[in-house]
Amino acid sequence: MSKELLSENTSRRIYREEDRILKVFSGDFPKEEVFHEAFINARIEAVLGEMVPKVLSLNLRDGSWTLEKEYAKGRTLQELMEEEPSRKQEYLEKMLELQLQIQSHQVPVLEQLKDKMQRQINELGDIDDGTRYELLTRLAGMPRHEKLCHGDLRPSNIILDEAGAYHVIDWVHATKGNASADIARTYLILALDDKSMAEYYLELFCKQTGTKPSYVQDWLPVVAAAQLTKKRPEEMEELRSWLQICDHM
Repeated sequence: MSKELLSENTSRRIYREEDRILKVFSGDFPKEEVFHEAFINARIEAVLGEMVPKVLSLNLRDGSWTLEKEYAKGRTLQELMEEEPSRKQEYLEKMLELQLQIQSHQVPVLEQLKDKMQRQINELGDIDDGTRYELLTRLAGMPRHEKLCHGDLRPSNIILDEAGAYHVIDWVHATKGNASADIARTYLILALDDKSMAEYYLELFCKQTGTKPSYVQDWLPVVAAAQLTKKRPEEMEELRSWLQICDHM
């Protein structure tokens, strides 16, 4: 049975094998993180149903853990936006609809978003103590909510299948927390590619929820700091520029 390699990095390879996705972790990848990802996905699929491709199995093969999931066949919103740029706003509206639907749920067993962000900021080794203090102080003053937050919602993580149903993938960063923090995370993701799309998305969210734009913007420095821990070279410079940005809004 042939496997198609979809993506890879130093910690894992992702294959498609017929109607399944196989996520094969490197031999030294922490066992607890593999089980944690499977656990998160299983708990969220129980809440969101068909929107989330299900975990099918978790196996140890040749010294490496393999997480097997359902394959959501279709096109990502990212692909659709690139093919039909005139419909970008329409697809962003759908993405926000899905994000608000997700945030209407609670999954109590998930890690609290504020706790995760605090840990990430403390792990940053290349910011000065003054900046770290300001970020942690800002984070401490933000409300502590319990809404389901995807943590990495972007057009490439949303799939439209042939029947017209939407599926959301890549739940490894999911937490319980503040909806505006999750929106700020998506705003940053969009802004790294197209600032106008990010602004449109923020405007949509604020209009539909009655949230002040400044409240979402207040989250941007801490969200950017948390994202810096991923150490993606193509993002580093832009993210650093957001650490102090709210002081100038």
